[in-house]
Amino acid sequence: MNALELCNITKRFTSAGTPAVDDISFTLRSGEILALVGPSGCGKTTTLRLIAGLERPDSGSLHIKGQLVASPGHFTPPEKRGIGMVFQDHALFPHLTVSGNVKFGLKGQPAAIARETTLGMLKLVGLENFGERYPHQLSGGERQRVALARALAPRPVLVLMDEPFSSLDADLRHEVREQVRGILKAMSATAVFVTHDQEEALFMGDRLAVFQNGHLEQVGLPEEIFHDSATRFVAEFMGDSDFLPGTAQKDGVQTELGLIPQKLNIPVNSSVEIAIRADDVDFDQRNHPNALVLARFFRGAYYQYRLRLSSGKLIHAFKPHTQLIQPGTSVHAYISAEHKVTIFHNGLVVSEEKT
Repeated sequence: MNALELCNITKRFTSAGTPAVDDISFTLRSGEILALVGPSGCGKTTTLRLIAGLERPDSGSLHIKGQLVASPGHFTPPEKRGIGMVFQDHALFPHLTVSGNVKFGLKGQPAAIARETTLGMLKLVGLENFGERYPHQLSGGERQRVALARALAPRPVLVLMDEPFSSLDADLRHEVREQVRGILKAMSATAVFVTHDQEEALFMGDRLAVFQNGHLEQVGLPEEIFHDSATRFVAEFMGDSDFLPGTAQKDGVQTELGLIPQKLNIPVNSSVEIAIRADDVDFDQRNHPNALVLARFFRGAYYQYRLRLSSGKLIHAFKPHTQLIQPGTSVHAYISAEHKVTIFHNGLVVSEEKT
């Protein structure tokens, strides 16, 4: 049984307005973390609020553990859905200690059991010695772990996390997200995680659901989303792809950077676009120049170069930090990918011709 199932869910905030969420469907297995990712205003937070019961769908149905919790004719309130929430700002009670915050969700349980559960949760998140501190005495990462412990303490069916690391600085964010993922997996928790950060989504999610303008563009494993993008938007948003025009030929795709040997199931001479990332491109000064180095960006272990091709098209390429090429240098750029590249025709992925 799936822990969560959304079927054709649509939500409008005005009767005549564009749907904030438009006919989306996906499932979530028990013990799985699903990352909802996309730009601001794409519908991911509205989807989370629909799952939580903070919004009602206009159409479609939503099931948790096989039980209908939302449809146009049925609505289960948030407190009866068995859901734990972790918010952007942690939402800890400032007048309660760490133990008091975690224990808050255990009301109704015998005092001894609540105390034992609270201590167990604090041990799980590595804060067993912080029980008597107050939220203002904690670091941002520690507050985040208290919020997670509080959400997990009642053993919810589902944990919902809305951009929980956005208030943390970059170094702490990397550290805390690794801790949080480890805690969720240690608990075999089922979670829906909202973020606009592509790298964070790839790290946190067992699977990803990519949103744009209220639509669900693609759901899949992180590797599938990154390497086998289903739409042009997913390729651009999830991997900073550049798009190179090309023309389908019998033996491949002809581009400004040469022939890509990849036979396609579309007519010869069809116009296509090839999604290429900086690690798919290389350049040298040994061959006839076809590009100009416009800019160089230091990334620590490597440089990222911005190149302008003869046509005026801009692409990017990586070079080791030991190779320093000055902007203004004429170079020969070429595709160095040792894998099949993703090719789009009219915005959709073109499949390879079967032999």
